[in-house]
Amino acid sequence: MTNAIPFNRPNFSPAALDAFRDAVAAAHYSGDGTFTKACHKVLEETLGVRKALLTTSCTHALEMCGLLLDLVPGDEIIVPSFTFVSTVNAFALRGVKPVFADIRPDTLNIDERRLPGLVTPRTRAIVVVHYAGVGCEMDEINALAKAHGISVIEDNAHGLFGRYRGRWLGTLSDLATQSFHETKNFSCGEGGALLINDARFIERSEILREKGTNRARFFRGQVDKYTWVDLGSSYLPSELLAALLAPQLAGWRDIQDARGRVWDRYAQGLGDWARTNDVRLPTIPAHCEQAYHMFYMLLPRLDVRQAFIAHLRSRGVNPAFHYQPLDRAPMAARYAPQPDACPVTSDIADRLVRLPFFNTLGEADQDLVMNAVREFRV
Repeated sequence: MTNAIPFNRPNFSPAALDAFRDAVAAAHYSGDGTFTKACHKVLEETLGVRKALLTTSCTHALEMCGLLLDLVPGDEIIVPSFTFVSTVNAFALRGVKPVFADIRPDTLNIDERRLPGLVTPRTRAIVVVHYAGVGCEMDEINALAKAHGISVIEDNAHGLFGRYRGRWLGTLSDLATQSFHETKNFSCGEGGALLINDARFIERSEILREKGTNRARFFRGQVDKYTWVDLGSSYLPSELLAALLAPQLAGWRDIQDARGRVWDRYAQGLGDWARTNDVRLPTIPAHCEQAYHMFYMLLPRLDVRQAFIAHLRSRGVNPAFHYQPLDRAPMAARYAPQPDACPVTSDIADRLVRLPFFNTLGEADQDLVMNAVREFRV
């Protein structure tokens, strides 16, 4: 049957569509125009980061992190096994070896207690992922990194406008990345951003993003011509995409409030059913303010999860599972992973299911989802 309620539905407000038309009329389609600068301003002023730069994707922002840290073949990064492949690919492309870390069974974030045993003399960075927009234990992670002289990168694709101990996610490390893919809270279809918290990376990040040229300095009048000065690539998104994004970022509080209402209705409406059926709902530590990126549930076993997904689809509801363990992926064999190195990840990947969740999910449709869920018995 046709799924009446999709897992995700991208939405652009009238303001975003007006901005898009204005960008078309202005006939400036390449990057770093008025709307790109507006996005930068919101991110910099709201989060307090030293510099924000829109990129063509979160993947490309992560690639820029690898370039900024001068990672070379033989270097290692520590990364959670429970993440999207971009978190690893961005560094593996430079010959860097990923060392996979297991996750916590509560927040599903990288388990900071396991990290000391993974650090080697070749470790250059720890890449954390704030899963579902809930902060990793950054105080412990940063303390470990400082003790070993290594960098921390936040893959904050899920976590824009979430907080950890009162501080914005994406501001707790040397470098952080954002995603504006169509499944994210704020979307332009495909897009991302690099957040720079260490000022020593600012000038070079502009060069890398502009194909290895000092073009940004030229447009600021700091040089009389620009030329090739470093490695780089074309990481600038089109001004048309920035036009779709800028009004969303300007109205970020309204979007977050709307998503918070959807999340809270799920939590309140499904709490009793979950307890009765041995299903676990998300864990949000008291010191974390989540970004309301998704609503997931952990079913007791893989066969139950599969039956549950089939049940919801038969009722016109389209759920989704999530990441598969990267340490068990075919590509991981190139890096000689330890067998069963991430048992929590393997267990969680088999049991997790995500419910439909998007900015414009109305109460009537959400009630249909919850009624379908409550019909299921483990």
